[in-house]
Amino acid sequence: MTQEATTVVRRRIVVEAPLERAFTAFTERFGDFKPPEHNLLAVEIAETVFEPKAGGHIYDRGVDGSECRWARVLAYEPPDRVVFSWDIDPQWQIETEPENTSEVEVRFVAETPQRTRVELEHRNIDRHGPGWQAVADGVGNDAGWPLYLVRFAALFASGD
Repeated sequence: MTQEATTVVRRRIVVEAPLERAFTAFTERFGDFKPPEHNLLAVEIAETVFEPKAGGHIYDRGVDGSECRWARVLAYEPPDRVVFSWDIDPQWQIETEPENTSEVEVRFVAETPQRTRVELEHRNIDRHGPGWQAVADGVGNDAGWPLYLVRFAALFASGD
């Protein structure tokens, strides 16, 4: 097995939505499918915000107004792809050094006019330094990106 195979997590899912709608739902409704318990705040989160532009952030806002910026939007190319950093270290704390962060690319590919394949690649996980395997294990297991994608697909199954 090559090192890349362990430092990259790839997942995909097909959703019952047109390409543009899938992209928009992913970015505008990120907080609707991100599990609320997946946050670094000491309080309940009121919302997760995905700023729709390169240079924007993804952050959680607590019910008390506190904020945790845990990702930077690196590329925003509707309706085809979005890339954001993963600014969470192996101890599940905010990583403040950009060179020590990994990145997540999400591509949206039309399979039919009403179905879109969502391809997620979380790469460069080894940039997190010692303990990076914990990040790979955390995002790759069933409670990581697979859970996010299943919850994302469910947005369309409910007719939203």
